[in-house]
Amino acid sequence: MSDAPQVSKDEQNWAMFCHLAALIGFVVPFGNVIGPLVVWLIKRNEMPLVDTHGKEALNFQITVSIAFLICVPLMFVLIGIPLMVAVGLAALILTIMAAVKISNGNLDYQYPFAIRLLK
Repeated sequence: MSDAPQVSKDEQNWAMFCHLAALIGFVVPFGNVIGPLVVWLIKRNEMPLVDTHGKEALNFQITVSIAFLICVPLMFVLIGIPLMVAVGLAALILTIMAAVKISNGNLDYQYPFAIRLLK
């Protein structure tokens, strides 16, 4: 870690939870966006790290949602289903990786594939 300011374990845990909240999307439609959005809206003003990682989680989950929406019409040509499985698996793995990185102190983690809509 570089010369980043020290953050409390509580703030680090909330930042990690921003990423993990996206796993709700495997149960609730668009929960992958709603989960991080709720955590970000609640804690963004009092915890700068949560503000940063909330935006990062939201950007990635919006990207995942767009990819899923693109897969729907592709189901008619049979490529959509394997693509949807691949996107879902990649989203699961990258979300867990992000949470682990934050938990281990890599506080400047960014998803490798994300459209940065929120800055």
